[in-house]
Amino acid sequence: QVRLVESGGGLVQAGASLRLSCAASPRTFSPSAMAWFRQAPGREREFVALITRNSGSRGYADSVKGRFAISRDNAKNTVYLQMNSLKPEDTAVYYCAAGSGGQAQYGYTYWGQGIQVSVSS
Repeated sequence: QVRLVESGGGLVQAGASLRLSCAASPRTFSPSAMAWFRQAPGREREFVALITRNSGSRGYADSVKGRFAISRDNAKNTVYLQMNSLKPEDTAVYYCAAGSGGQAQYGYTYWGQGIQVSVSS
């Protein structure tokens, strides 16, 4: 059974950094792409960043370009989201996703349970 487990969230002040991790299991699970989405209160879930397995191609939402960086360790089956210069508007539940790729939710079959990131002003 595929599992995605997020960690690393929390409450920080504006301008601070956080790194989210998403560990995928079993070790034989090798999706074409992994991504992060987020959902703020009262808003729809939105794309944040993605990375492909083979080429390591990356994609970012305009709102996080230059501040967030996605990476992955294929040996550990783990994807990371380094979030710098955090803003209050980054406050949301962040979800890890795995699947075929793209910036739409339908491109991802597997989802983590979500982790809270809160940024105070």
